[in-house]
Amino acid sequence: MGRGSQATRGIAVVTGASSGIGAATARRLVAEGFEVVAAARRRDRLDALSAETGARAVTLDVTSPDSVAALAAEVPEARILVNNAGMALGLDPVAEADPDEWRTMYEVNVIGALRVTQALLPALVRSGAGHVVVMGSTAGRIVYEGGAGYAAAKHGAAVLAETLRLELLRSGVHVVEVIPGPIETPAQGPTSLLPGIREAIHDRLGTATPAEISELIVAAVKERQGQVFCPQATVRRTYE
Repeated sequence: MGRGSQATRGIAVVTGASSGIGAATARRLVAEGFEVVAAARRRDRLDALSAETGARAVTLDVTSPDSVAALAAEVPEARILVNNAGMALGLDPVAEADPDEWRTMYEVNVIGALRVTQALLPALVRSGAGHVVVMGSTAGRIVYEGGAGYAAAKHGAAVLAETLRLELLRSGVHVVEVIPGPIETPAQGPTSLLPGIREAIHDRLGTATPAEISELIVAAVKERQGQVFCPQATVRRTYE
């Protein structure tokens, strides 16, 4: 993409931007010349990111319709939306799983992305060349013991991205699902998988850093890719 002025690059909104992949993506998009709106719940971390990068900090809870509406009011125009806000809870087997934890994960990973996308989609369509990025996970494709709730939520995010891509085919808005493997982020942490399973997935998929994922997000937007698996950059292009 290269650097350019904010006026020519437009506005990019990143949810879950207070740390990990979200913060790295906000930094990367600022470096690419976008005016970045960094949105998340943890205002102290957003303010630190804003001071570092110049991104505009907006407090956002994707589970709150009022909070999402306030974000949309703050951002009347946008070219890129990165739906990065996500959450993983619990490692209980299905027989012992807490339905409230499942409900919370679905609310954040799926309904949260739905709310923000609905709120900003008119602006993305008006841009004439909008992009919606949905943060998926290999957990949405590869199940593991104790991970059914998170895997189900990320499968839901994948279905959201696939369906949205079809529905927006003639709108000028491009949709990409970014599908990372295990990454050390506050949402996952080093013990988020049962012993032996994390190592097996690492051996199969390799590892990537949040900064590397952010670079793939920018490349996926530039090249209008439909799916990007990380760290192995296996790509399926969008429908044309």
